[in-house]
Amino acid sequence: MPPEEAAQPVRRTRLTAEREAELFGAVLDLLREVGYDALTMDAVASRTRSSKATLYRQWRGKPELVVSALRHEAPVDLMRFDTGSLRGDMRAIARHMDEGQCVKDAELLSALGHAVHRDAGLHQALRELLIEPEVRALDQMLQRAVDRGELAADSPARTYVPHMLIGGVVTRFLIEGVYADTDFLVGYVDSVILPALGA
Repeated sequence: MPPEEAAQPVRRTRLTAEREAELFGAVLDLLREVGYDALTMDAVASRTRSSKATLYRQWRGKPELVVSALRHEAPVDLMRFDTGSLRGDMRAIARHMDEGQCVKDAELLSALGHAVHRDAGLHQALRELLIEPEVRALDQMLQRAVDRGELAADSPARTYVPHMLIGGVVTRFLIEGVYADTDFLVGYVDSVILPALGA
């Protein structure tokens, strides 16, 4: 049987959407209960009445399974936010971030933030499955603003928009002890991100 972090890239029979959702829910429950380091494929298999072989057929290991569960819980499709203006697009993203699980589970993401420094596999999975697709989509959204003449193509703040968005979600709890909500995030967009972009 492969070790916890072994790579088994071969995918066979796809799980049903209902079964996959059940597995992802169990993974996130375990993550909240025991944390990333203590979560094991054995525990997921036991909780979901699956075999480890089934899990490894679908996911290469724990990092990919955990990140896939996060992605399933809070799907973000930034390309669907096309309001016709940069301000409208950024505000739509802010509202979605409040409505979505990414804010509600900010403490879970913070816990993963510690593990990512120690686990190269988790870092890679987070980048490949969760972060990079959204950064690319965000850059395309900003490029639309450039094409419309709302944003200078050489705006130095453009590179830092993903950092600013993530910072707005994560740091409010650290500073104020409350989670970011729609009012905070929309205000953050209007007062910080858009002025930084010169928009």
